[in-house]
Amino acid sequence: MTKLSQREWLVLGVLWDRPGPTLGELTQALWEQTGWSRNTALTYLTRMEAKGLVSIDKEGSPRRYRAALSREDCQAQARDDFLREVYRGAAGDLVAAFLREKPISAQERDELRRLLDEMEV
Repeated sequence: MTKLSQREWLVLGVLWDRPGPTLGELTQALWEQTGWSRNTALTYLTRMEAKGLVSIDKEGSPRRYRAALSREDCQAQARDDFLREVYRGAAGDLVAAFLREKPISAQERDELRRLLDEMEV
């Protein structure tokens, strides 16, 4: 999977939240954030289909659009990309940076310890 652009995240977000919208419904849902016309939305959808990000039901009328990938899969890929690009794959450095910049509650700390214990780190 290729790295998603900000606009692709927006389109997929609508498709995850509203499975199977029509072009009009999708355009309306994206309007406030993008100002896209129906033609622009269709162009994005067609390009995203070619990338394997969107599936288009071309049998029905009106056509329906769906995300071809799950939100979880896309989030996992984005995390992996970020970790590799920014922290050279060092997850501990990433966690340490977050913890230095934003303190966590005692409950969150206990949960983090529990997770680390489960991982046998």
